[in-house]
Amino acid sequence: MTLPQFFSFAVLAGLLALFVWDRLRFDIVALLALLAAVACGIVPANKAFSGFSNPLLPLIAAALVVSNAVGKSGLIEQAVRFMRPALQHRRLQVGALTSAVAFLSAVVKNIGALAIFLPVAMQVARRNKRAVGEFLMPMSFGSLAGGMMTLIGTSPNIIASSLRQELLGKPYRMFDFLPVGFGITLIAIAFLSFGWRLLPIRGKGQDSDEPFQVEDYLSEVRVPDRSPLAGKTVAEFETTSEGSVNVTTIIREGRRRYTPAGHWRIFAGDILIVESNPQDLHSLVRGSALELVDPEEPKVDGTGVADTVVVEAVITPESPMVGMTARALRLRGRYGVSLVAISRSGKRNVTRVAHIPFSAGDAIALQGDAQSMSETLASLGCLPLAERNLQLGRPRKLAAAALILFGCVALSATEVVPPEIAFTGGAVLTVLCGILTLREIYEAIDWPILVLLGALIPIGEAVRTTGTTDLIAGWLGSASATLPIAATLAMLLVITMLLTPLVHHAAAVIVMGPVAVAIAKHLGLNGDPFLIAVAVGASCDFLSPIGHQCNTLVMGPGGYRFRDYWHLGLPLSFLVVALGTPLILAVWPLH
Repeated sequence: MTLPQFFSFAVLAGLLALFVWDRLRFDIVALLALLAAVACGIVPANKAFSGFSNPLLPLIAAALVVSNAVGKSGLIEQAVRFMRPALQHRRLQVGALTSAVAFLSAVVKNIGALAIFLPVAMQVARRNKRAVGEFLMPMSFGSLAGGMMTLIGTSPNIIASSLRQELLGKPYRMFDFLPVGFGITLIAIAFLSFGWRLLPIRGKGQDSDEPFQVEDYLSEVRVPDRSPLAGKTVAEFETTSEGSVNVTTIIREGRRRYTPAGHWRIFAGDILIVESNPQDLHSLVRGSALELVDPEEPKVDGTGVADTVVVEAVITPESPMVGMTARALRLRGRYGVSLVAISRSGKRNVTRVAHIPFSAGDAIALQGDAQSMSETLASLGCLPLAERNLQLGRPRKLAAAALILFGCVALSATEVVPPEIAFTGGAVLTVLCGILTLREIYEAIDWPILVLLGALIPIGEAVRTTGTTDLIAGWLGSASATLPIAATLAMLLVITMLLTPLVHHAAAVIVMGPVAVAIAKHLGLNGDPFLIAVAVGASCDFLSPIGHQCNTLVMGPGGYRFRDYWHLGLPLSFLVVALGTPLILAVWPLH
């Protein structure tokens, strides 16, 4: 092993360790790795930022803009009307919603497709008295599988195309991924349509007249002098709510915090941290003259006024709320809403609501003006969980958005212009046609992903030029020398699947893609099947809530825990490996 190869391994090991540590955001980790690579000399200083000139960055950015325009145009809301007959049949509901999200993910960013159908799933669950956990994880997995069908459906496909151009001389076209992606998507939909029964469902279905409720909210209420509950015990307090509200903590004497027993007496002036859903809490506040404690203005009367509404929503990974607290965000002063409650995938917190840092996937209840709530949720990067009329944006020029999307896909598929040019033109047209504003365009672009890719591309090139890729490929090739080709492909697919939750699906392709092509050359075979196997493995992140944003998004409202993803994701992963490997070999020739 040469010194440059040793440094390459050190940079990769450090990169993996920081990703697993998960204390720094992935784009910061990538920049640190790039700086380390420059310091070690494996990346020349004058090529440190060459990754930001790669055509895949403008393609990803422009595709996100066009995807966002389609979502805000109202096009999908119109398409949902055609699904209503299928959604009336209980046995077809999970399959219909999973199919819709999967096929939409082929042309729209998969987390955007999932976000569009999230409130639809909530309504279906409520009307049929089913737990929403039956729907959300299958829909998330369906969105990941569906993204594999086209070049723009998911980042791993775009990166694999870029690597193919560098390593094999020609990029993939728009629909080169379709035969394998479509087959795996059908496999996933067929399994998820009945496999959801493997999930441990927590929570019950809701009556049709009630909003969807996320269990185990934490809220703060103050006991004023006039409250009839002042002087009663904790057990009597909980009995008043018929067991629907539980007292987890009492704050008194300033900041002193106590975990009370049932016989503890509640005094006027106490602040109680209670666990409840918004509907039961609202009834208790009204009936017992309690006051909801706002993080910024503690003396807010919990009875509310006629034009206010309490809305449940989920925090998306792109939300500016992530990592911030309600107090730091100044929700009331800046956005005109109060934080009523917070729930994190069934996990109970015993700290004050105002001081809980928000995380992606948290379910929250916000109280504010009914007329401006839709715009407020959009600004906060939150998705409403109850009413369908609370959309992220208003329908805008449906036909124009559909034509722009169709034009971008058609120009890319026919190779009239390169995909990055076609979609950049489409992004510009969304502004000229008035579908999106300039501000919305910049908000639609996932800047951390672009920074991640721009930083990792030079590292990937350095790993190849130092011979580290060939070294790793030699090790893996020797290990698989006695294996059939199908087993070698399956091994690559599994390694990439296991690597993806630890790093990032984009980083997994950048690291494993060159290794896959090097293994193919070592065996004297065509590199395409091996590169496609890596792209499929990076797209099929079914084992954790942290590897992909879609899985993170459904964790809170679905009430899932980390281990729940294995119940459904592990058998689905086995199916993808077992059936996807021969499918790759059938579509992509080895010679």
